[in-house]
Amino acid sequence: MPKITFIEHNGTAHVVDAEIGASVMRAAVDNNVPGIDGDCGGECACATCHVYVEPEWEAVTGSRTESEETMLSFAAATKDNSRLSCQITVSDALDGLVVHMPDGQH
Repeated sequence: MPKITFIEHNGTAHVVDAEIGASVMRAAVDNNVPGIDGDCGGECACATCHVYVEPEWEAVTGSRTESEETMLSFAAATKDNSRLSCQITVSDALDGLVVHMPDGQH
């Protein structure tokens, strides 16, 4: 199983095993990572799974979809590397992925 590291705004890191084919959001929710709520269940209908993808992982995680861009317009503190973790599918290529959570997501 690929390992993904979620880093809270305060620096606390959570390393979790992620199921291949699931979303990065699902990996966080299933492992009780604080700050990733996934209120919409992964339907790209909220921004409660907003993360910042570390630059070296941006190409591997892919580009934002149009619906993801729309939802991120409602999120606070977006950056060029902002993604909705529900829109990133776990694969072997994501083993070691590191994402950060914005301030305000606890």
